[in-house]
Amino acid sequence: MTDVATEKRLQLGQVLQGRGIVTDEQIARALEAQQEGGHHKLLGELLVELGYCTENQVASALAEAYGVPYAQVSPKICDPAVVELLPRDFLEEHIVLPLFKVYDTLTVAVAEPSNVFLIEEIERLSRCKPQIVCATVKDIRATLQTYMPAANVFVIDDIIDEVALEDFAMIERIVEDIGDLEEVAGQSPVVKLVNYLLFSAVHENASDIHIEPDDRKLRVRYRVDGRLYEKMSPPYQMHSAIVSRIKIMAEMDIAQRRLPQDGSIHVLMEGRPIDLRVSTMPGSFGEKVVIRVIDVRKILTNLESLGFSYENLQAFKNVIRSSHGIVLVTGPTGSGKNTTLYGALSELSHEEVNICTVEDPIECNMATINQFQVNEAAGFTFSTALRSLLRQDPDIIMVGEIRDTPTANIAVQAALTGHLVLSTLHTNDAPGAVTRLIDLGVAPYLVSASLIAVLAQRLVRKICPNCKEQYEPAGSLRRAVERWVGPISHFYRGVGCRKCRNTGYIGRIAIHELFVPNEDILDMVTRGVTLKALRAAAITNGMVPLYMDGIEKVRAGITTIDEVLRVSNVADQVSE
Repeated sequence: MTDVATEKRLQLGQVLQGRGIVTDEQIARALEAQQEGGHHKLLGELLVELGYCTENQVASALAEAYGVPYAQVSPKICDPAVVELLPRDFLEEHIVLPLFKVYDTLTVAVAEPSNVFLIEEIERLSRCKPQIVCATVKDIRATLQTYMPAANVFVIDDIIDEVALEDFAMIERIVEDIGDLEEVAGQSPVVKLVNYLLFSAVHENASDIHIEPDDRKLRVRYRVDGRLYEKMSPPYQMHSAIVSRIKIMAEMDIAQRRLPQDGSIHVLMEGRPIDLRVSTMPGSFGEKVVIRVIDVRKILTNLESLGFSYENLQAFKNVIRSSHGIVLVTGPTGSGKNTTLYGALSELSHEEVNICTVEDPIECNMATINQFQVNEAAGFTFSTALRSLLRQDPDIIMVGEIRDTPTANIAVQAALTGHLVLSTLHTNDAPGAVTRLIDLGVAPYLVSASLIAVLAQRLVRKICPNCKEQYEPAGSLRRAVERWVGPISHFYRGVGCRKCRNTGYIGRIAIHELFVPNEDILDMVTRGVTLKALRAAAITNGMVPLYMDGIEKVRAGITTIDEVLRVSNVADQVSE
C-alpha cells in the first residue's frame, strides 16, 4: 500500500513539475511536511497550504495523473435532477457531485479520483456506470449548496399536542432564571404555545414571527423565504397572555402597553444558539408582536454557498482583498446584505489583520473579530463609533450601514487613509451607490478616489426539488428572455407539495450585480455624469445586470423566471 501511495504522490508531483508549476525543492518540502504530519494530509493539500500552487492546478494535475477529465464545475453544467440519485449524506461526506446522466452512464465530479472504493460505492448506490471527472473541493461544495436545501429542515404539523414536551424543555430551561414567572407559572397552555411557536419557526426556516390581534381574531404568521403565510389562529382570549409571556422571556416591561418596546431572547435549540429579537407595537386591537429569528448557522457561511456565479465570486474575492478603499453591498431590507458581509469577513479573517465592525445590532458573534454595537440612546452612533474605531489600529472595518452624512464622510476618509471599509447601502442597483454617496454629501472626487466595488443583490426562492416539473412559459415571455440570454432549452417550476407548503419553493439563493469601476468610469464619477450613463458604461465594462444573473439561474433550473422578474424590477420589459 505504501509503495502505491508513494507512486501516486510522485506522479502528481511529476505532473505539476512538468507543467512548470512547482520545483523539485518544493515537492521535497511538501513530502517532508507530509511525513512529519503522520500522512494525514495529501500532497496536493500541502502544496496548496504552502502556497506553491492553487487548488485548480492540483485538481487539473490529478486529472492528468489518473487519466480523467478536469472540470471547473458550476450550477451551469450540472443537471439538478441527477443530484438526487445519490444520498445527501454521501455527497457531503465524500465531496461528490453528480453532473449529468446519459443512458446508464452517470458523470460524477470528485476531488479524489484515486479513491477506487469511492467509485465502486457510487456505482452501487446509483446503479449506473460512473464516468469520473476531477474538480476542486470548493467548486463541488459550492454547487451542492446551490441545489440542496438546508439540512434538518422539516415541516411540523399544526397540532401542538403532537410536539414532544422535551422539544420545548430546551427553551424553557433557558428562561427559568430571568425573574418573576409566578404570573405564568400555572398557565402551561400559554407556555407550551409560545415555545411551540419559537420551536417550529426555527425548524421551518422562518425569519420572522408575526403575532397580530384583530377584531375578535388572533393570527400568527411566519415569514418563510421572504413571504408571509398564516401558521395558526389561536383563541383571541389568549392574546394578552401570549404577549405577556413573550415580554417576560425578553425581559421587557409587561405593564407597559401603550409604547413600543424592544427586547431579545437568547436560547439554545438542538445545541446551537438562536437569537430572537422582539418588537412590540400598540395597535387598535392590542399589541402586535414581531420576533426576528436569527440562526447563527445560517449567517456564518462562506462566500461559495451564497449563490455567486463563478465569475462574480472570483471578482468579488479579488476586490475584498484590496488593501484600502470602500466595498459596498446594496439592496433592500431582507436581501441578505449582512450575510454577504459576514461571508466576506470570514474570508478575510486572519491572525495577522485587525478586523473591527460597527453594527446595529450585532447579528452574530465571530471569533477573532472585534465587534461593537451602536447605542443611539447613549450617543454611540455609527459616526461616533467609526471615528473612535480609527484610533483602534484597524486594518479592515465593517460598518453595518451608511445611513447619514457623517458616517459616509468618515467611511470615505478611512478608505483614503489606508483602510479597507465594507458597508451596506439601500439602492436599487450597484451604480446607484455612487449617486447615493453623493446625495449624502460626499464630494464626487472623493467617491471616485475611494470606491473600489459595489455588489447589488436580491434573494430569489429556489424551486422545490420534490415537486419540480418542466413547463412552457408564455410565448412572449420566452422570446423576451431569450433575447437577453439566448436559447433556454427548459423552464422549470414547482407544482406544490407538502414539503414546500404547496408554494413550489424551498429556500432562497442570491442573484448579484457586481460593479467594479475602471479608470474611465471613475473619471465619469468625478465629472458627475447621470446614473443612466454610469450604468451603461458599467455594462459596457463587463458588469452583468442583476436580472441577467437571475436568468442564468433560471437556465440552470434553480429558480423560476417569475421570481427573477419579481425582484429585479424588469417586469415592465416583458409584455405578455
